[in-house]
Amino acid sequence: MAKLTVKQLQALKPADIGKVLRDGDGLWGKVRKAGDGVSASFWYQYRVGTKRREIACGTWPATPLTEIREARNKARDLVRQGLDPIEQREADKREREAAEATRKAEQAKQDARLTVRALFAQWAVSDLGGRKDGGKETIRGLEKDVLPAIGERYADDIRRADLMKILDAVKARGAPRLANRLLAELRQMLGYALVREIVAVDPTSGIEKKHVGGPNEERERTLSDKELRALPAALKAADLLDSTQHAVMALLATNARVGELIKARKADIDLSAATWRIPASNAKNDDTHVIHLSPFALMNMRALMELSSNKVWLMPSSKGDNHIDVKSITKQISDRQLRFYDRAAHSKRTTQHANALVLGDEKWTPHDLRRTAATLMQAVGVQPAVIEACLNHREQNRMARVYQRHDYGPEKREAWARLGERLSALTTDNVIVLPMSASAS
Repeated sequence: MAKLTVKQLQALKPADIGKVLRDGDGLWGKVRKAGDGVSASFWYQYRVGTKRREIACGTWPATPLTEIREARNKARDLVRQGLDPIEQREADKREREAAEATRKAEQAKQDARLTVRALFAQWAVSDLGGRKDGGKETIRGLEKDVLPAIGERYADDIRRADLMKILDAVKARGAPRLANRLLAELRQMLGYALVREIVAVDPTSGIEKKHVGGPNEERERTLSDKELRALPAALKAADLLDSTQHAVMALLATNARVGELIKARKADIDLSAATWRIPASNAKNDDTHVIHLSPFALMNMRALMELSSNKVWLMPSSKGDNHIDVKSITKQISDRQLRFYDRAAHSKRTTQHANALVLGDEKWTPHDLRRTAATLMQAVGVQPAVIEACLNHREQNRMARVYQRHDYGPEKREAWARLGERLSALTTDNVIVLPMSASAS
């Protein structure tokens, strides 16, 4: 049988519609109407057992004649192997569909993977917003040390070694406590990822403080009577802002945290009633705290009120739209005790004042003032439970919290009064002050 040619196909006209075409070896076609012209659909006819079957091989001119014959040849080869081309085509289709479904599932799985940066962003929105500072410290720490190192890697690819490399680098620059805090933040973020199956394993598992910055040492620093007597002159000689000098004295007189003083609004302070109300939003334990201002504390608080021209903030920022940075006072104090720090000053300060606030053989911080105030209260006979109340420490024993409801209001007022008297005696010129104990001098 003569083979069809392309020219024969091109010569077909509408009058040929319905005509059967033969190409040999079981390949046949039929002329059909196609728009204003014609087309020819082809099938391969074969036998499987006693059954005669036909499988489509393509339609000319959409499919070239050579490809139609190639389809016939493949089907013929399958028949020779004892296979049914139609069933094989259906099997191949199912296999392709299964492969495509697998590919799409893998792609979806890949698309669902989060980089560390994306995980951090999701966790920050979910968990950090409820923190007092909105998670600013956590965000700053991770953006500085973690994201530059592994931010673009997939979270489920991160291993313990990757984290230890980061934490070791933080410790190596002399910040072991920061390394421990960073470990805690990473543990929270990756724990969040674990329960949501973003990661299959938490790479912080097994990492302990002893592997990172070591146990956080409890600071014991308090200012002695001798150091307290030297403090006012040191503050004045250190080229500090007047507001910072009075803030230091106010912290000593109130047992307050430096952040609580910095965040104070003028509306929180009643000079007439001699009280300072620390709202729950500013307190570390979320408990509102009222401090009764002794004459010594009131003097310094009044000075802070007068130094601030801002209507809202006790210690306003330069723009006046907020309070100063919560680390501002801490930085000013540490920048004037550089003997104890292996770094330069936080800002451009003259070497003349680099150690102006050195008071002894050990550095001191604003938080040490809080410890010093509590110790002074103890020295003047204030009971431990009252000191804890003045510090706004929440009772750790749950049953005691439930059943012992006395707020020690009168006792706290008396405690702050005694503290103020002692500070006034220690820091006033030309007054002979006897030490409260042999170890206090």
